Amino acid sequence: MSTSAPSPEQRVRPASLSFRDILSDDGTYLRAWTNDPDGVIQGPTVVLCNGLGTNAFLWPWLLDAGCGVRIVSWNHRGVGGSERPRDPKHVEIEHFVQDGLSVMDHFGIDRAALMGWSMGVNTAFELTYRHPERVRGIFAVCGVPGDTFATMLAPLHLPHAVARALTVNVCRIAKYAGWAASPVVRRIPMGPRTVSLLGRTGFMFPVPDPAAAAPGLKEFVITPVDWYARLALGTSKHARVRLSKIDVPTMFVAATYDILAGARDMASASRRLKDSRYVELRGSHFVHLEQPEQVHHLLLEFLERVA
Repeated sequence: MSTSAPSPEQRVRPASLSFRDILSDDGTYLRAWTNDPDGVIQGPTVVLCNGLGTNAFLWPWLLDAGCGVRIVSWNHRGVGGSERPRDPKHVEIEHFVQDGLSVMDHFGIDRAALMGWSMGVNTAFELTYRHPERVRGIFAVCGVPGDTFATMLAPLHLPHAVARALTVNVCRIAKYAGWAASPVVRRIPMGPRTVSLLGRTGFMFPVPDPAAAAPGLKEFVITPVDWYARLALGTSKHARVRLSKIDVPTMFVAATYDILAGARDMASASRRLKDSRYVELRGSHFVHLEQPEQVHHLLLEFLERVA
């Protein structure tokens, strides 16, 4: 089984975090994880469709056994111990939907609320569109239900076609040149000081606990740049989900200065859904790290509604 760089549990592993390898429908092994290995969390189950190429450690407040929410998720193909598919084209949203269903089946979850972040929002909406009987609701953080690349660079107020062309072409360049950048990126000393510096860039805002955020960002930067670009190009093919076919409660949590998922597009999607709420926070694409208490409060509020 060919995997990416060393898995998360080989570095920092909270007692409340457990990993296991499962098989997806097309024969790809995935590294799945849960924050409730012993079944002690008294609260609803949420299936997390994580941001592209990200990991459990980017949700430090959900790794606390007292968070009140049982989280089940997985690492994307070729990332964090998950296997690269035998067919390199099997890295599109439809394959991530298969992975999500395989994870739910493995953990014995017939129906649950989905939480998506970034490109994971695409996965959550596509899974709901194809298998509405498996979904209670969608909690969408900094992501749109399809055609994500057209919504990027929103603070620059570019036309959608221009934004899409720019961001997709950047990924194409990274796909072929990423092998040269990967050794440099891996050596970035991603500790609390670096996280604090990132908080001054505008790409990311200051976080209340840089030490808690650092392990997740450290894990993220070890992913080979060329493989991440391949994943991104695969997801760029995902068109808008037909929202008229989405009939579950939704909540969109957007960030005003998000350059990877436009807040105005999230607001537009929310308005077109039957039972939806839109909340906009002052932050970046990493608003769940910047305002963890607020995002957690909104998640608990949403889970009460869908219950």
